[in-house]
This record gives sequence, C-alpha cells and structure tokens, in this order.
Amino acid sequence: MQLPIPSPERLAASDEALKSLPGYSNHAPSDKEFAVLDPSTEERIATLPSMTPQEALAEVAIADKAGRTWAKTTPRLRSDTLHNVYSVLIANQQRLAYVISREMGKPLAEAQGEVQYAADYVRWYAEELLRPAGGYRENPAGGSTILTRRAPVGLALLIAPWNFPMAMITRKIAPAIATGCASVIKPAALTPLTTLLTVELMAEAGVPRELMRVVTTADPAAFSEAVLSDPRVRKVSFTGSTSVGSTLMGLAAKNIVKSSMELGGNAPLIVFDDADLDRAVEGAMLAKLRNGGQSCVAANRFYVQDGIADAFVEAFSKRMSEVMVGNAIADGVGLGPVINRSAVNNFQDLVSDAIAHGAELRTGGQAPEGNGYFFDPTVLDNVPAEAKIANTEIFGPIAAISRFSTQAEVVSRANDTPFGLASYVFTENLDRALNVADELETGLVGINNGVPSNPAAPFGGMKHSGLGREGSHEGLEEYQEIRYYNIARRPTV
Repeated sequence: MQLPIPSPERLAASDEALKSLPGYSNHAPSDKEFAVLDPSTEERIATLPSMTPQEALAEVAIADKAGRTWAKTTPRLRSDTLHNVYSVLIANQQRLAYVISREMGKPLAEAQGEVQYAADYVRWYAEELLRPAGGYRENPAGGSTILTRRAPVGLALLIAPWNFPMAMITRKIAPAIATGCASVIKPAALTPLTTLLTVELMAEAGVPRELMRVVTTADPAAFSEAVLSDPRVRKVSFTGSTSVGSTLMGLAAKNIVKSSMELGGNAPLIVFDDADLDRAVEGAMLAKLRNGGQSCVAANRFYVQDGIADAFVEAFSKRMSEVMVGNAIADGVGLGPVINRSAVNNFQDLVSDAIAHGAELRTGGQAPEGNGYFFDPTVLDNVPAEAKIANTEIFGPIAAISRFSTQAEVVSRANDTPFGLASYVFTENLDRALNVADELETGLVGINNGVPSNPAAPFGGMKHSGLGREGSHEGLEEYQEIRYYNIARRPTV
C-alpha cells in the first residue's frame, strides 16, 4: 500500500521552518556533531554540535549569573514576560508545528495541538506566579510570629524527552522563569530542533537569553555527570525512562540537588460492562494513539469486562483499522512514524511473541514497506499474562487487550506493576468510578476521559513512575524553597 506523502507546498513550508532555526546547517556531521533525522523519510534534516562537558559547564556559569539577577525581578515583570512569550508562541504555531512533525513524526494537526498545549503551560504560570504561597501565624507557645515565604531554588537543570519536544520543555522552563530561576536545558538528541526554536522565540519575547542555555549533545551521560556535580546547580527536572531517572537521582544525591522525575508508565485502561460503548471506544483511541502511543501516559494494558468485551473489541478494532498512516506532514494522516527503526523492530517482536502465546491479531501487526519508521495501528485480543507485551511499556500504536470478570480482579491486575503514572476507567457508575480510582496506584486517573493531562492539574506518578509534580501550583513549588522566619515579639504596654 502506498503511504500518503506531503504536498510540495507543505514540504516547502516545513523546509522553510527548519531553515529558519538559528545557526541552521545540514552538512554531513563530523565526530563532534550529530545528525537529526526525519522519521517519516529517514533523511537527515539538520546537523548540530555535540557539546562537551566543559562547554556545558560554561553554559552553567552564564545561566547562574543571569539567574541571580532574574531572582530579584518583580512577579509582575516575570508574569508580563511570560504572557508575551505565550503570544509569540501562538503567533508562530504553524512554524513550530512543522518542526515538531519533521523531527519527531507527530501528524501536523496533532503537532499544532502540542504547540497550544505547550503554550498553555506558559500562560498558566504567567497567571499562577502572581498568587504566591506563604503564611503568617502565631507561635502556639506565644512570644513570636512565624512567617513563611517561598524563594527561588536556584539554577535548574532541565532534561527533556523526545516524544513531546515542545510541551515537555515549556512545562519545565515556564515555572523556572516564573519563580525566578535560570536553567540549563538539554533536549533529547533525537528531537532538539523544537527546543532550539522554542527558546529562540522565548528570547524574542523578552526572556533574557542568558537565563535559558540550551546544550545539545550526543553524550548525555557525560553531560549529566558533569553538570550535576557542579555546586551551582540546585535543581534537576527530568522526563524519561525509569532507568535513566534512577541514575540521575544517584548523581543528584551526591550534591543534594532538589529533584523531580517524571518516569516510565504502564497505564491500565479498564472498561466495565456498564460503560457507554461509544464513549469508551473514543476515549481508548485517544489514550492509545495520541502521539502514536509514544507517551508515558498512553494506555498500555487494556482490561475489558466480559459482558462488553466482544462489542468493544469489534468497534475499537474497526476504528484502529481506519486510521490513515503516512508522512507526518501529509494531509489527512492520523498516525505518523514512530521515532526510529529499533522501535519498529521491537513492536514486531512484541506482536510475534503475543501471537505465539495465543493472542489473537484483530488488525495491523506489521510495518508497511518502504522508507520511514512506520507501524500499523494494531489490536491484539485475549493477550495472556505470559506474553512480553502484557508486562512491557509498549510506547507505540499497539493495544493489548485481555478480559476480566470482577472489579476486585481488575484492580489487582492493574496494580500488579512497579509503575504508577496514569490509569483510565470507563464506567457510567459514579460510585464505581470513584472507588476504583481510589484503589488504583497511579498519580492520575482519567475517568471516561482519554486525555486527562491539563496545565492546571498536578502531573506526576507514584512508585517507579517518579516523584514531584508538573503543572498546577505544585509545579511552581518544585522550583522553590520554603523559608521560615521566626520573629520574636515583646509585650507592649
């Protein structure tokens, strides 16, 4: 089957967006550089420097100096600056979306949605920073007054993943700027271009360039070890795998660096017999195929109750089979490529293993021929617990479905994992929805909702899925220290 390809007009517009990046080049990389590829075509679209640890530490020095000045600015100035940033990002929405689609493979319409989502974090923090937390209370024993306030934590190291190259950056930079902190930013080597453009636009909107220092490198281990050993770094925020997060926490512990970690997931999606079928299928499509399933909150383990299972599997499989696969910037595409060839090979192995263990392939299950890292939307039914896919974070467009009989059974199975980031519950029974949500060991629960993330809500996980929160007022607290003053008082006559 011939996959959809972009029109010459869209291809030209996306090329123009790439070439507008500051310092853009696309020559064959030297041993001190690395290439960025378009997963839709496997072609090189940019070449960037792989900065050394020494160069990264030079950026730490620049950011630290700027941060000490920025910490003294007024909340109103920081708020107005972030509002300006929001306006500039939205004005460049199409340009940003093209860059996201070309380097990450997200369909263009979805990339436009990511730009809005990313900008919404900026707007949220522009408003939230004007409502600072603090306290004024009496010493219960008398004789003094207790005053608490929040102060900037200091220089922050921000390490972002490849799957949401803009939203994961603004979700970290915006609260840092809002609280008065500078940052050193390391984007994923697979998708650094969106970060470079986002930071450039933020600088154009009025954020001091010295306050946001981007380090591109193909050697993240050496970078992290050097930067987290620097005493000027007082905060690290990381989104990525649990294994890397554990390593970073070990490095941070040596310097007692405040840490927030948004790590891996293994999200259960539970459909009860009393669920609205259409609502459940629509929510499952969003929870599974948003970002091609390449999301830490993507629905990973589907549990469908016996009474609705056949109808759900039939309707869901039909919807999955109708999704158009193709180049991320082609018109009408609902599923672009996954991030690289190793991901495609992994999906093929998982599907083959599941079928060998007795799972039933309902749709998809293979990679289309030709260039690009594509994999068809796939549904596996009656997946046994012994299959690898039943215990693996899939991170792709494959839905692994199994059946259950009772509420107690499914809650036990859903919690039988070291991860605890997101979960999904579909039922029309309010008592059941809330009771099950209370029992699930995850940081967020989507109830009849396939996209529960929101800038106004705290995002983060339990167990091996991390610590700390992003978004909401809790996201500001991650970049602040609580300071307490005890003010002695003497009686007056």
